[in-house]
Amino acid sequence: MMCEACGKKAATVHWTEMINDVVRKMHLCEACATAKGLDVNNPAAFSDVLLGLGAPKQPETRERDTACGLCHMRIADFKKTSRLGCQACYDTFADELKPLLQAMHKGQQHVGKAPAYPKEVKAAIPAVGSLSSLAALRQKLASAITAEQYEEAARLRDQIRQHAEKASPNQRP
Repeated sequence: MMCEACGKKAATVHWTEMINDVVRKMHLCEACATAKGLDVNNPAAFSDVLLGLGAPKQPETRERDTACGLCHMRIADFKKTSRLGCQACYDTFADELKPLLQAMHKGQQHVGKAPAYPKEVKAAIPAVGSLSSLAALRQKLASAITAEQYEEAARLRDQIRQHAEKASPNQRP
């Protein structure tokens, strides 16, 4: 790939910027990258960019010199490796990680993701609420049998069958 600025040399610096949800990619040779103000001799680590450490530090800010109680990792070690040492590091370095996670994701809490299915498959999959109510019915059935309440057990058995047939017409409970 050739340099986008001069078009003469091979592009060795690949820079991606995102400003106001617009992604701009630049592929430059070393000379053009230096001319545009990119420091090609001292690239910032990924964690430095995310934590905002590439920017000049304010003189009054001081880094906490706290170590994780479980693995003894320090925040400086995280900045070098971009990896935490153990699960306890998330609690130990919560103040430093919150803005990092906020910048990387849409929030600080994982909400999960569901796979996309075609409409006909999606219609055959029972809803989560129906699965939990089916489990509750089965638990009530077991309790009714244990208490020798056979009429109640028969009624619950019929409800379970109806519930299961709605969820999956081809399968039996």
